[in-house]
Amino acid sequence: MEVHRKLGFGFLEKVYENSLMVLFSRDKIPAVQQAPISVRFEGEIVGNYVADILVDDKIILELKCTETIANVHRAQVLNYLKATGKQLAIILNFAKEKLEYERLVF
Repeated sequence: MEVHRKLGFGFLEKVYENSLMVLFSRDKIPAVQQAPISVRFEGEIVGNYVADILVDDKIILELKCTETIANVHRAQVLNYLKATGKQLAIILNFAKEKLEYERLVF
């Protein structure tokens, strides 16, 4: 919320991602930007994706700058949770005057 309050809306996702990382670093919260995610099938890697931010090796943050959080965004994040075995993800949409977010649990 601090990032959205200070920057407002309308920037590209990368600006918000970098800003969140500045805050995480300032507050000594462990976070990885552009965290790799491998999808496995029958023990073989069949796809590679990148989560915007992985916080404390527990929470996936997926950042959006779009009209609204859509089902395709929810499906993307749920697949990240399945692929990583993590249980919690948050979609943050910075495209509106008021920060839009959704919490997804797997």
